Amino acid sequence: MDREQLLDRVDRPWRAFVAAFTGLNVEAMTSPEIDGWSVKDLIGHVASWEEEALKALPLVLEGRRPPRYGGIDRFNAGQIEMRRSQTLYQVVKELKDTHSRLLHYLEAAPEAAFLTETRFRHRLRLDTYSHYPEHTEAVLAWRKARGK
Repeated sequence: MDREQLLDRVDRPWRAFVAAFTGLNVEAMTSPEIDGWSVKDLIGHVASWEEEALKALPLVLEGRRPPRYGGIDRFNAGQIEMRRSQTLYQVVKELKDTHSRLLHYLEAAPEAAFLTETRFRHRLRLDTYSHYPEHTEAVLAWRKARGK
């Protein structure tokens, strides 16, 4: 897989995630109705894992191990709580800004990081393109169940 293929593999499901919540009003996006999370919470959650990718991937390229989180559930809960006071606009902007920074980072990363199944690609997959569909499907199922 080359860089362009990997960039597409990251960006295509991200765009599907964004499309899943596009058009919802503020009330719908801020009501915690998806396993106790709101759409806003899911947006912040995805942004937080892209941010983590931006922190971890340079360390992986250096042959170092990224820090552990003390439990993913605890990390996720902390990230959601951190964004509770932010507006929906702020959280969506963070998602878009973080994704843009991630794509720019990937455009500048060494080509060798993409060519084989490296620790770099493994971490990227976990934090991005294998992660987005889970939340896209949750939002779409929620919308369908509520006729939104």
